[in-house]
Amino acid sequence: MNTNGIGSTYAAQLAAQSTTAAKAKDTGKIKQTNGQKEIGNPKLSEKAQKYYDQLKKKFSNMDFILVSADQKEEAQANLSKYGNSKSLVVLIDDEKIEKMAEDPAYREKYEKVLRGATTQFAQMKSDMGSSASAVKTFGMKVNDNGTASFFAVIDKSLAAQKKRIEDKAAQKKDDKKQAEKLDKKKKAEEKRTEGLKGKEDEDSDTVTVTASSWDELLKKITDAIGNGAGDSVRTKEETWVGQQFDYTI
Repeated sequence: MNTNGIGSTYAAQLAAQSTTAAKAKDTGKIKQTNGQKEIGNPKLSEKAQKYYDQLKKKFSNMDFILVSADQKEEAQANLSKYGNSKSLVVLIDDEKIEKMAEDPAYREKYEKVLRGATTQFAQMKSDMGSSASAVKTFGMKVNDNGTASFFAVIDKSLAAQKKRIEDKAAQKKDDKKQAEKLDKKKKAEEKRTEGLKGKEDEDSDTVTVTASSWDELLKKITDAIGNGAGDSVRTKEETWVGQQFDYTI
């Protein structure tokens, strides 16, 4: 009895399973392709690629991640992986870039969203002050229906540390020496953790909050940090509720 055919078939099945498992493991992860950050295997026409390059240059203060259409849900489910505390992360899919490249009106609509986000992001970080150090990622997702959603990934250990420092400072506010000691310790910890920001860490002790407006995002971040981020979790109902924008000039 010739078992070569059976063996070959079994080997092929194992190879296919291995490939499937590898793809599943990489789902939602960022990769670098031709100098640009991608999730999945997004494809752009020559015209769309040229426009995308111009878009990134125009909004150089943002951290763009191009997502393939089949990976949009996975990207949404893996927000904690896209760490950048200094620049606003923008998740945008390849289909949207193609349409922006072809349709001037559609392009202006979404570029207006990005222009508004630039101002709002800077203002929010200013309003947060030192609390911003507990946030690993600030980001937004440009939706299909003229809406935008916002998210933040909070480092629970830093949030808890900040609360402990604030509590101790409040209890011993008359002790200047103690307050200075705590501040020095805090700065040392922030310096130590700075190198970790912007790196992917699947086991990181983080919590992700999402919102439909910048004001709502600020409130959720403040609440999470105030509670040590221990009880702040995303509910199903909170996931990616879009904010409508007025695009009239």
